[in-house]
Amino acid sequence: GGGEGRHRCPRLSPYDLLYHNGIEAFSRGDYTNVVRYMEKALRSFSEVHETKIRCRLKCKDQHSLDRFLTDLQLFDVILRRAACLNDCTERKIGPQSMHKVTEEVTQDFNRRVPYNYLQLAYQKLKQLDKAAAAAHTYFQANPEHVEMIQDLEQYKALEGVEERHFINREARPHQKAFSAGAKLYDKGEYGHAAVLFEEALAGYYQADMKCRALCEGPQHFEEQDHTLYRYSLYELISDHYTQILHCQHECIRDLATRPGRLSPMENYLPLHYDYLQFAYFQENKLEEALVCALTYLLFHEGEEFMTENVEYYTEILGSGGQPRQMWLLACKHKPLEHRAPDRTVNSVRACVWVCVCVCVFVCVFTGGPLLYDSVRLVLNSGALNGTQRAVFDDVISEDQCSELQHLTATIAGDGYRGKMSPHTPNEKFEGTTVLKTLQYGYEGRVPLGSARLFYDISEKARQIIESYFMLSSTLHFSYTHLVCRTAIPGQQELRNDLSHPIHADNCLLDPEANECWKEPPAYTYRDYSALLYLNGDFDGGEFIFTEMDAKTVKASVKPRCGRMVGFSSGGENPHGVRAVTRGQRCALAMWFTLDPLYRELERLQADEVIQALQNQLHWAQDHINPKDEL
Repeated sequence: GGGEGRHRCPRLSPYDLLYHNGIEAFSRGDYTNVVRYMEKALRSFSEVHETKIRCRLKCKDQHSLDRFLTDLQLFDVILRRAACLNDCTERKIGPQSMHKVTEEVTQDFNRRVPYNYLQLAYQKLKQLDKAAAAAHTYFQANPEHVEMIQDLEQYKALEGVEERHFINREARPHQKAFSAGAKLYDKGEYGHAAVLFEEALAGYYQADMKCRALCEGPQHFEEQDHTLYRYSLYELISDHYTQILHCQHECIRDLATRPGRLSPMENYLPLHYDYLQFAYFQENKLEEALVCALTYLLFHEGEEFMTENVEYYTEILGSGGQPRQMWLLACKHKPLEHRAPDRTVNSVRACVWVCVCVCVFVCVFTGGPLLYDSVRLVLNSGALNGTQRAVFDDVISEDQCSELQHLTATIAGDGYRGKMSPHTPNEKFEGTTVLKTLQYGYEGRVPLGSARLFYDISEKARQIIESYFMLSSTLHFSYTHLVCRTAIPGQQELRNDLSHPIHADNCLLDPEANECWKEPPAYTYRDYSALLYLNGDFDGGEFIFTEMDAKTVKASVKPRCGRMVGFSSGGENPHGVRAVTRGQRCALAMWFTLDPLYRELERLQADEVIQALQNQLHWAQDHINPKDEL
């Protein structure tokens, strides 16, 4: 409700206050009040959540950003939407300050900590069915909690506790339906499985709409102090909607992530349509099977097995079909048309427009300009049998290759963490960083021009990757390493290992599960990778892309001077290096991030060194004694 006068609904009690009251009651052993406060806190938390969704959807409809003609109209809609959100939220749950809680409390609710207090309180109150449900709910999000595992085993052994009592009170309907459908599918009950997969899809899109709605409203600007921000209104609004867009893209990961996991289920949404097309085929519903197969191909265009299925269904039916018209895919390539090179009102419009209609997955584009006339694209994603990968030639010249290779010979650098052979005992591994090389150049231990070349070439590579993959935000260095791998004589006979094992750069490759878990200790913030080769006069050492099974080779690239491999850093691009069996293989290895918080510290320091050298050069040019010119 929210009517006026005596019909106005009572405002919610802040859930953090209720939560702390519950903790205090627990410390006193007052288990009745633990239950009272914790249950109220959970209801309040849920109601705040749902109220924000309702208000943001309502204000979005009332003040649409779909159309605007002038700058003033754009600003007017944005301000009216903000005022609508404030008014709606305050009428429903009270002043915003009532529900501005600390990050610690938010984390506790996200980790379902109140349910741990509840299960202990219900246990003391002898309400074992409720205790079992609370314990099970907590355990779903905290599967590593050893004590809860023991508690659950004890509950199962107690008289009066049945299997049906172990319910997940926070279960996500779309994930619950999907899991149930997958179990029936495995049992061959395809008709019932299809019903559940359709239910899961409907639930997914509903949850996605709510998740994106929650991204509307105030944003946290962690990178800048906006009280000291001197940028224009255009830039502030652009930053705001960039944050919203990032949040909405995270919904994809969130909706595909099970409680207690840091990584989403691989290929989660498209998998619904894969299951459905086969389930409908088994039920002899070929029209529905065809539609689902075509819809799957919207996500994975040209995938061989599904394309063959479409051809089969079409041949049997004697006609084609159309994929399902999903609102989430309606804007698949539109943002590209609105890209603007600077932070003007056009970039604000582009960013706002993208947030009005955002794809289910991040739209990625390739084929941008290579920026340098000499650089050639020789293999694209299609030729390399994958996505977001490419090979370029003539990125640097033979002379530059020789100079950089000579630099590696001059500096006897370490492998990673000082290990001489971090990847295989059959090769010697040496490397150096940009900052270390510049420091040596400044000290006269290596030619300063060669050190500067290392810095400049890596920046050239970064620009090529950023431009070719058509990234709308700046690509930053995450790590830069000039490395050489040298075959150790006498250790190459009957060798069956790799120079660098198959891996992905921002996730933990799990070939058995066919997953890549984006969680520590992986460098989860890395977004793109590049390897620029300095030579090819060695045996072995081919760069290879594989399937996620880490065995099936999809493409192989032979290094040579000036050749560069670039690719996105996720589980879509597992890769490794075949054994170097003779000679030395040298390359400039670079990893990049779109998140400025994870910029390479050494690179920032190297930037300062380069700037200092530039300043010295300008000072020297400005203070030349005319007599010295003679």
